[in-house]
Amino acid sequence: MNLTEQIEEFQKTHIPEIPKETLKVMLSATKRLQESGIVKNVLKKGDKMPPFTLPDAQGNPVSSSELLMNGPIVINFYRGGWCPYCNLEIRAFQNVLHRIEQLGARFVAISPNLPDKVLTTVKEKELTFDVLSDVGNKIARKFGLVFTLAEELRPIYKSFGIDLPAENGDDSYELPIPATYVVDSKGIIALSFADADYTKRLEPQETIKALETIKNKYEDS
Repeated sequence: MNLTEQIEEFQKTHIPEIPKETLKVMLSATKRLQESGIVKNVLKKGDKMPPFTLPDAQGNPVSSSELLMNGPIVINFYRGGWCPYCNLEIRAFQNVLHRIEQLGARFVAISPNLPDKVLTTVKEKELTFDVLSDVGNKIARKFGLVFTLAEELRPIYKSFGIDLPAENGDDSYELPIPATYVVDSKGIIALSFADADYTKRLEPQETIKALETIKNKYEDS
């Protein structure tokens, strides 16, 4: 079952549990975010990736320059360990991590969660790749991904047990729209995916195809 199918199964089970008025508010907020044009301003294929250094789950600094020394990188921006769609996504990437590494690439996930929240996600999901803490969405902002959660959604999230200020260490209610990038060893974006609808995610297989293209191009040159 691919990631899209897993998301569809999750929705079949859980969406009927959400009160209709609540769901209406959530869908309306997503539509407004889509209509805002945020996706038009995200970094695209051919753009240079902005350099970054962020702490991993253990607090150790991880830099993009260090990652690129060994080859391409796949970067996944996710909203947080509290997001079920994000958890399905990072588990799907964990399942293909061996293939990503076979192609000489590194995979990293980036979230605005505080380092201790990131550590919890790593342990609970048994992740073996770097998960980095982008407190304040400083790096996500450079990629053009940041938005402020609509005020009407905040009590809804709280009713779901999601306390964003506690998760992210501030009361900005800023989040990144979910996005995935494949960056070649020169720091140029080879694949860009971002969607204002948080239920839409890139199939990990698409990143593998992009990495295979990079590898073939490198071998032919």
